[in-house]
Amino acid sequence: MDDALAVARNVVIEPKLVPGGGATEMALATKLTEKAKTIAGVEQYPYHAVAIALEVIPRTLIQNCGADIVKTLTNLRAKHASGSGNHTWGIDGEKGTIVDMNKHGIWEPFAVKSQTIKTAIEAANMLLRIDDIVSGISKKDKESAPAMTQNPPEDAEI
Repeated sequence: MDDALAVARNVVIEPKLVPGGGATEMALATKLTEKAKTIAGVEQYPYHAVAIALEVIPRTLIQNCGADIVKTLTNLRAKHASGSGNHTWGIDGEKGTIVDMNKHGIWEPFAVKSQTIKTAIEAANMLLRIDDIVSGISKKDKESAPAMTQNPPEDAEI
């Protein structure tokens, strides 16, 4: 009951819905992949990485249904890439097949989907910052450590 009230509250506050079943994630992944193709060099890698990460949702739905992951995900990718009107196609969570979420009436609140994506990107940024800090500290420690010489000083005990 609490979840149902929270969904109703989200729709009242932000009265927008997006297709469920991984359709939104696949549509975003398709657009990011298209954008990456227009960018040369290493600048395209973040676009590809986010696109791959977004495909986890439909992949998980397919896996939970016991369907053929590679075949179904490839067909869903092709469906989204084939035209502008195919952004509502997603995974039927019971059968593991590709269906039009608009016809099945499966929708998710925009506010929840938007916040989920924002939180995921913020978490990835935080991990990258922590990695930079740890890398910087270990590099600083290596630079400040005295270099070992081949011959120990004469007064050193061995």
